[in-house]
Amino acid sequence: MGDGNPVYWDPYDRDIARDPYPRFKRMREEAPLYYNDVHDFYALTRYDDVDKALLDWETFSSRRGPILELIKAGIDIPPGTLLMEDPPAHDIHRALLSRVFTPRRMLGLEPQIREMCVNALNRLEGQSSFDLMKSFANEVPMRVIGALLGIPEDDQQAIRDRSDDTLHSVPGKGMQFEDKAIPNAENFAEYIDWRADHPSDDLMTQLMNAEFEDTEGVRRTLNREEILTYISVVAGAGNETTARLIGWLGWVLAHHPDQRAELVEDPKLIPNAIEETLRYEPTGHAIARYVAKDVELYGKTVPAGSAITLVVASANRDPGRWPGDPERFDIHRKISNLRTFGFGTHFCLGASLARLEARVALEEFLKRYPKWEVDTEGADLSSTSTVRGWETLPITVG
Repeated sequence: MGDGNPVYWDPYDRDIARDPYPRFKRMREEAPLYYNDVHDFYALTRYDDVDKALLDWETFSSRRGPILELIKAGIDIPPGTLLMEDPPAHDIHRALLSRVFTPRRMLGLEPQIREMCVNALNRLEGQSSFDLMKSFANEVPMRVIGALLGIPEDDQQAIRDRSDDTLHSVPGKGMQFEDKAIPNAENFAEYIDWRADHPSDDLMTQLMNAEFEDTEGVRRTLNREEILTYISVVAGAGNETTARLIGWLGWVLAHHPDQRAELVEDPKLIPNAIEETLRYEPTGHAIARYVAKDVELYGKTVPAGSAITLVVASANRDPGRWPGDPERFDIHRKISNLRTFGFGTHFCLGASLARLEARVALEEFLKRYPKWEVDTEGADLSSTSTVRGWETLPITVG
């Protein structure tokens, strides 16, 4: 129970972000509909409430974006931004990407992903200490997404760096969007222009040639601005969240060495260990929505026009959904109905790719390094209202 004071949660407070779970527990118990009067937003923390809200897109709309600061800023959203649309436009635009993100195509990437992991680890040969994020966790997703999009290998790091700059928050304030919902889209302009004259078997070329029927019933291809939006959304989402998932695997397994030893002994346990990590430390810890019409929750009216955040990280530890001590990390836990990748209309198209990258990365990492320790004093956690993970994670292997 609480300490007598009302529970307070601020998604921009980095001290709270270090370990937000005690706050989430109190919110579930004492304030299942939470209101923050400093930043003027609502929050839902119980599994059932988060589930219902994710499904009810007519009330809890995505058309202002999935990020609290973006909703509050009221910025115009460019067409084709899947994360920031409701049906029917969302369904039309999602179908275009679904043609590319097929399970068969994702599985076909496994040999390439494994080679990227091995190459990254080869570069660490002879080093007993290194930053897991910089040397491995950031490297692999960047290469995978770059190859998927058709971005030349020599340019992939620069693209990632420029994209990352937009995903950091100002302490106490959050991310700064100025006047653009997708501030890094122009990073890809030169590649789109080049690919128009040099087609290849990549996502960029496929998007340029894909025909579809738009919301006006017109059959056409995507225009340049729409392609830029698609590419920047895929690159940002694919890089950031998967890198942080690999980082969380490094952190959590370092703090559970017995379970890590089980994975070394039996790699078939790795996929479930990844699912448990996605539950226990989700990279996307909260999903924001715009309240499109008045809604009654817990005897209170949340008025239309409000911003509300659905705290997935709290739902992932709700004992009403997860029996057997959900605050405990357990690679043998039976995982079903996980919401870390969303639910319903906006379920993450890249979920299978993220799981594949994480599995192959962990398989190859454990082959080289069955044991490691984290320098907790040197580790730097980066957290926004939406994404939470390690910026730096110094480890010593041995």
